[in-house]
Amino acid sequence: MAKRDYYEVLGISRDASDADIKKSYRRLAMKYHPDRNPDDADSEERFKEASEAYEVLTDSEKRQVYDQLGHAGLEGAGGMDGGFSGSSFSDIFSDVFGDIFGGGGRGRGSVQRGADLRYGLELDLEQAVRGDSVEIQVPVLTNCEVCSGSGAKPGTNPTTCPDCGGAGQIRVAQGFFSLQQTCPRCRGSGQIISDPCSPCGGRGRVEKRKTLSVRIPAGVDNGDRIRLAGEGEAGIGGGPPGDLYVQMEVREHPIFVRDGANLYCEVPIGFVDAALGGELEVPTLDGRVKLKIPAETQTGKMFRLRGKGVKPVRGGSVGDLLCRVMVETPVKLSDKQKQLLRDFRASLSDGGEKHSPKGTSWFKGVKDFFDGLTG
Repeated sequence: MAKRDYYEVLGISRDASDADIKKSYRRLAMKYHPDRNPDDADSEERFKEASEAYEVLTDSEKRQVYDQLGHAGLEGAGGMDGGFSGSSFSDIFSDVFGDIFGGGGRGRGSVQRGADLRYGLELDLEQAVRGDSVEIQVPVLTNCEVCSGSGAKPGTNPTTCPDCGGAGQIRVAQGFFSLQQTCPRCRGSGQIISDPCSPCGGRGRVEKRKTLSVRIPAGVDNGDRIRLAGEGEAGIGGGPPGDLYVQMEVREHPIFVRDGANLYCEVPIGFVDAALGGELEVPTLDGRVKLKIPAETQTGKMFRLRGKGVKPVRGGSVGDLLCRVMVETPVKLSDKQKQLLRDFRASLSDGGEKHSPKGTSWFKGVKDFFDGLTG
């Protein structure tokens, strides 16, 4: 039976990329796989046909020969002489589906970079704004000093795993095909430790608390991170260590609230000072400053103190401090004070609109609203 054109088999154009070829083969292999189509000779044949086409078209030399001479150019070359070898099929399937079934994975004993770590560092607002230098203690996995990370007792050495021959992977039959899996005996390390190191139990790493000095730059905010290169967990099999990321967590401040480069605070004042005006001392992160309150100040009025905020860590101008005035109603009044307020209220009754323009306009709006409902 004459073979079909490989491009036609995979349903791709002749200028298809390797990624297009792999995508098409994956789709056909999942559709016609014998385990999905038991006792279906046609599906099995289509599966083999697609695998054969994939092997040729992903090999640059074979693809060049095929494009020039067709099937005739491949006769007798590399298992393509009318049959399809089981070993080449397994390699193809592992290449395309290894990420699904675990084939070709890196074993535990392979050279691997150590894991990155994250450490949450709590700061006061003053520390975050001005910068600081603090010491932290971080639990990390470090190379065992006794065995130098090998996991074997000093004076002994790991031996090659007899089951996988040191590869860390073994082939396991799965119906029509075979897959690579992590060797269960050595757990992918490729080595057997007959006499493990006592302090680390053969793992090659032990947990220790490492003391580090961290320089906090001025202007950091919640969520900002500082990277300490090489201060993460030790690598495996001689691999490089990971990094440590110190993440800022700024505590809530009793007076100030930060929003970017600006600081906000609420300043309570008495209603006499709000009416007559005056001068108040307000706190900043640099000390106290005088804030002039003009007469007839209403509650909620915002005053801006320029340059009393935060200089952002990533650059830019210093922010401002915004003080929101809150007029405070007096409490626990004496009988004399209450009578003075009654007299004061009575003195305002003749010129209510003049003394309380906002109140007058509000009540007028309420009256117009209800008149409209009843009109």
